[in-house]
Amino acid sequence: MGDVDLVSVDSMQVYRRMDIGTAKPTLADQRAVRHHCIDLVEPTESFTVAEFQRAAQGAVAQIERDGRHVVLVGGTGLYHRAIIDGFDLPGEFPTARRAVEAEVAADGLAAAYRRLQRVDPTAAARIEPGNQRRVIRALEVTEGAQRQFSSFGPGVDHYPAIDTVQIGLRWPRQVLAERIATRVHAMMDAGLLAEVESLEGMSRTAAQALGYKELRAHLDGVISLDEAVAATITRTRQFAVRQERWFRRDPRVRWIDVEPDPVAAALPAVLDVLRR
Repeated sequence: MGDVDLVSVDSMQVYRRMDIGTAKPTLADQRAVRHHCIDLVEPTESFTVAEFQRAAQGAVAQIERDGRHVVLVGGTGLYHRAIIDGFDLPGEFPTARRAVEAEVAADGLAAAYRRLQRVDPTAAARIEPGNQRRVIRALEVTEGAQRQFSSFGPGVDHYPAIDTVQIGLRWPRQVLAERIATRVHAMMDAGLLAEVESLEGMSRTAAQALGYKELRAHLDGVISLDEAVAATITRTRQFAVRQERWFRRDPRVRWIDVEPDPVAAALPAVLDVLRR
């Protein structure tokens, strides 16, 4: 079908010049099919879920005005939910965040969680006491926005009825692990190390990208190249497990087991949806 546009739902493909390690579509791919939400900002810039949501909603609206079909592709779970469920997303509050981080450093995470239970018991009930990132974020928003974190919506564990059809591809765990290792080595052969070396002053968010963090540690003399590659493979496998668990919780996803050809397995289901 020639009337389909792809919207990338990948938190790292938004960064320019981070091409190899993010498996960004090639220029030939982009000429063949219109892609959206890639190369939006420089790697030196932070990019939030709320900023992505605005960019993606604008892209979807334009595609629909053009009378074309929208297909979301990629797997950054929160970004995906922000589009399909239209989350009411809070902004960033750096001053409040630094204050909360200092509180955690001084008094411990347990004390911060107890404070969250006092100021926003609903949010606290949704967050594991040991999840430092989410506890800090909830307190940051509550203080920075002067509004309870829980007031921004029912949270990611709520799955309302939607018109969007979701199709998930599921590989056997061992096959997926082998594919990840093969892909990481192929990225190294394609010049990933040089790509990482060319990027200076990466933002906190961009610097967390799979492979980039590990290869930067190698370039800084912290670990060997073999250690960096091995760590990238391990971290990517761990991410893939977390990614599957995230989407598996969503009862609205239609799962397709794929092996060995994901295109042959998924294409009939995608075409069926587009032809309705």
